[in-house]
Amino acid sequence: MQDLITQLQAIPGNDVLLGNSISEKYQHDWSADAPGMPGAVLRPATTEALSAILRLCHAAGQPVVVQGGLTGLTGGAIPKSGELAINLERLNGIEELDADAMTMTVKAGTPLQTIQEAADAAGFIFPLDLGARGTCNIGGNISTNAGGNQVLRFGMTRALVLGLEAVMADGTVLTSMNKMLKNNAGYDLKHLFIGTEGTLGVVSRAVLRLFPKAASRCTALLALEDFADVTKLLRLLSAKFSGSMSAFEVMWASYFDFITEHVDSVDSPFDAHYPVYVLTELEGSDQEKDAELFMNTLSSAMEDGLVVDALIASSEKDREKFWKIRDGVGEIGAFIKDTANFDISVPISSMAAFLAQVEMELVAAVPGARMLVFGHIADSNLHFMCYTGSHDDVKAMYDVVYKVVGDFGGSVSAEHGIGVQKIGYLQHSRTPAEIALMQNLKQALDPKGILNPGRVIPG
Repeated sequence: MQDLITQLQAIPGNDVLLGNSISEKYQHDWSADAPGMPGAVLRPATTEALSAILRLCHAAGQPVVVQGGLTGLTGGAIPKSGELAINLERLNGIEELDADAMTMTVKAGTPLQTIQEAADAAGFIFPLDLGARGTCNIGGNISTNAGGNQVLRFGMTRALVLGLEAVMADGTVLTSMNKMLKNNAGYDLKHLFIGTEGTLGVVSRAVLRLFPKAASRCTALLALEDFADVTKLLRLLSAKFSGSMSAFEVMWASYFDFITEHVDSVDSPFDAHYPVYVLTELEGSDQEKDAELFMNTLSSAMEDGLVVDALIASSEKDREKFWKIRDGVGEIGAFIKDTANFDISVPISSMAAFLAQVEMELVAAVPGARMLVFGHIADSNLHFMCYTGSHDDVKAMYDVVYKVVGDFGGSVSAEHGIGVQKIGYLQHSRTPAEIALMQNLKQALDPKGILNPGRVIPG
């Protein structure tokens, strides 16, 4: 190992951290998994340095774990025993913003918020948005195919990447920095690296799609009687707003009441309690006309009994107040420990039956289990937390819920990835033939298995 470290230290543009210089930052991500100490942290500042690192590690058969902003929730970036960590924080910067093509070319270690702010300054938006925007890096967003709050209108990260550069396990640099929306010249190889969590290659640069800023935005927080009305409302708003709806966030009373009762900076803006709440936004081109359509549509929904109470944001302060309730999930850890956290998807038409089945099987298998439920819903994504107050119940809750996800033909990961935590549950969402093909791809592109071993793909 020491000979390899010496060679790695000699690579131009590579900074190597060893021993006591490896801070706690590089030992864990945002999951609850135990931290791990890497043999070294390698911090390349260029694609050439990253290529040289992987070439040496491949020759030596040295496993590595790739790190971005370390905001992942499935343990995928936590070093395992014997691994070296490649952290891309120094591979950072915006190379170009092409206003005519509406693209931005960036390095993998660039924080998402930096990209958003640069787009905004140029009169555009980059619509990927996560709560971790100030810390997460675009390379990690691409590698996990991150979702976020605007998937309904703009799609997952996959839809926002036109081209990319990736470094293969043996150090080969694959450059496909396409800037065109249409390009059917053979295989679209970027998809080998989007959503594969660094197991097939390491993203080093990317060409991102930008969009014009919306000239108008209308936001409302709505109260409804049941989930059947939620799906009816979704169909109504989708039809009326014709692709302009950018958010449709649903919060069940279990989550809404917990947040508004426990988080100091958040209060319910309603005078009464309701079974379910919807936070929705419309973005368009004319504030006056869009606001009128928004108001008329919601008034009609109330007259029909579809919505029982409604609050429309009249200022940015109102909007922020509504979103604080939805984003309050980040505060739950201060009040509840030993939770089983779920990021799953099931068909919208099955969600009510799915939640009823989960609750029934949880109560039978784990007496006293409670659920806090919310989600993006319009993109089939549910988030919820299960807890009893006992760490001993956590695995049983995961086992129950993921089994029901499989029964309903859903996905054990809607947007957070598989990492380490969900690798044992992948069979609930992928067939044996699909898993076998994943293993074949891994073998073909990383024959020595050095890239993020033991993650995503079952052994």
